[in-house]
Amino acid sequence: MTGLELLGLFMLLVMLGAIFIGLPISFTLLFLAGVFGYIGMGPRVLSLAYLQTIGIMKQDELVAVPMFILMGFICDQAGLMERLFRAFRDLFAPLKGALYVVVIVTATLFGIAAGTVGATVALLGIMAGPMMIRSGYDVRMSAGAIAAGGTLGILIPPSVMLVVMAPVLDISIIDLYAAAFGPGFLLSGMFIAYTLIRCHFNPKLGPPVPLEERPESMKIVLWECLVGLVPVTVLTIVTLGAILAGITTAAEAAALGALGAILLVILYGKFTWSGLLQACYSTMATTSMVLLLAVASNVFGAVFAWLGTASWMTNALLASPLPAWGTMTLLLTLIFLLGWPFEWPAIVFIFLPMLAPVAKGLGYDMVWFGCIVAVVLQTAFLSPPVAMSAYYLKQVVREWNLRLIYRGMADFMVIQVLCVVLVLIFPAIAMWFPGWLQARRDAERKKVQIEYVIPAKVAASALGPN
Repeated sequence: MTGLELLGLFMLLVMLGAIFIGLPISFTLLFLAGVFGYIGMGPRVLSLAYLQTIGIMKQDELVAVPMFILMGFICDQAGLMERLFRAFRDLFAPLKGALYVVVIVTATLFGIAAGTVGATVALLGIMAGPMMIRSGYDVRMSAGAIAAGGTLGILIPPSVMLVVMAPVLDISIIDLYAAAFGPGFLLSGMFIAYTLIRCHFNPKLGPPVPLEERPESMKIVLWECLVGLVPVTVLTIVTLGAILAGITTAAEAAALGALGAILLVILYGKFTWSGLLQACYSTMATTSMVLLLAVASNVFGAVFAWLGTASWMTNALLASPLPAWGTMTLLLTLIFLLGWPFEWPAIVFIFLPMLAPVAKGLGYDMVWFGCIVAVVLQTAFLSPPVAMSAYYLKQVVREWNLRLIYRGMADFMVIQVLCVVLVLIFPAIAMWFPGWLQARRDAERKKVQIEYVIPAKVAASALGPN
């Protein structure tokens, strides 16, 4: 190990220690990159920082970040989740464990429309928490269902985390979105199956919705389902449909999604200028945090790579006696453990660029790797000591003990780990949809070539060289 590589390793250790004691992540990264970079390369570190900042500003994919965040805040104002919740509550009312199913299905569909974890958990807690308490639902399972369901938004597209992760891994956002659908809906289905099976064998955990809270007729149920599902369907077609079909870029589709969310607020009669302004302020605050961290981690990573420590770590892991699957398990375990003290932006921007070359060197598909990392990162919201979902839920349902919330989340974390194992053993869970889209793109290109390119070449050859 050379002196520069040792300097880079020391920089990494200082960074971890500084973040663990609570120093601001972005400014810590910039400061350490400047100090250690100057020691290693002199004044050239300033030029390196400038070029890295310009480079990150030129990434078109990141334009989608503020638009998707704005769409999420606007959807909150539109009352989209309340409509979904009412519709599914009426539809599944006679079922044992009905409210568990309602919470998870609502979170899944609202995740497609908005993808915000904090707002989803808080709203579900406000709407479902009191009803679950009145209906005699098990506190532990209720808290776990709300917290786990709320995290689905960062995995199911259009997820801001996936938008940010794609350029970090140098892969297509379309392919990463397509890959996330399989594990996302699988995980949602596993959550639902777990709650229904437990309630089947122990109905006291989740009795049906009381008769006095059910609608009077099926006509009302169908109307509520129609009103609740149409907005989600429209936003899905506008955003995901346009991206996956290749009609628009992610940034353009995100802008259309934000516009569609604003139109929904107007149609529902909930539009106010103060609400729009507040959504814009919240979007600016969240976007600034994400993009400042992107710039800071990019500069830090460039210095870390220039010192040679990143290559040394990659080569050391690739040279380990572990088989490929063992090394991959080690990487995912490390990401899982990093999810305890760090939230996903820090992991994606700081640590993922260090670990991704190892997965690429082992021959793994980077789209598949990005998808399974996203599933593991989802546990950052459910694993202590951060476990932000627990704090969001505790703030809105104060009757529930934080210890029971943690215990409920732990049950669903076991299901998440099982989902990770399934995606590891059966990669097709994540890769079938990207493969299908790629086959369609290849077929379209072949069709264009047959219909236009080949006839043009034949015509050109018939005219001769002149």
